[in-house]
Amino acid sequence: MKSVTVSIDVPQTPEQVYDFLDVMAHHERFTNHYLSDWRYSGPGRGIGSCATVSASLGGTKTDVVIEVVEADPSRRIVERNVSAAGRRLAHGTYTIEPLRTGGSHVSFTYAWARAPLADRLLAPVVRTMMRRANRTVMRRLATELTRHVSATGS
Repeated sequence: MKSVTVSIDVPQTPEQVYDFLDVMAHHERFTNHYLSDWRYSGPGRGIGSCATVSASLGGTKTDVVIEVVEADPSRRIVERNVSAAGRRLAHGTYTIEPLRTGGSHVSFTYAWARAPLADRLLAPVVRTMMRRANRTVMRRLATELTRHVSATGS
């Protein structure tokens, strides 16, 4: 299946964006419109940080294990997502790039490595749902970044 990429420009520096995204618990704040019942394991941040969530999209609900598998400070975070009893394997990659005018360009790419037959048969619909949900994620991320940076003063 083709990957889905969404992005947004935010006024925060790449370091501020990365610092926020690096904490797994922060993701609940901007994804809880379709990911719920967050259960954390591993370290709170960085490689090995992990959460099990319930994903509700398109009228279906499934548990997803999200684990950070790669991290390049201030530039990139890669998460491995396993769901559908292991039949769905995907990677979610946050890429953070500095903007010439200040701030950051943040993109998120969801790429399937393995997908159940139903996902593959309905690929255009599945991709549309993921794109829509993740566009909302990006807007909510921008709001949460502003709150976080204001609250921490960093």
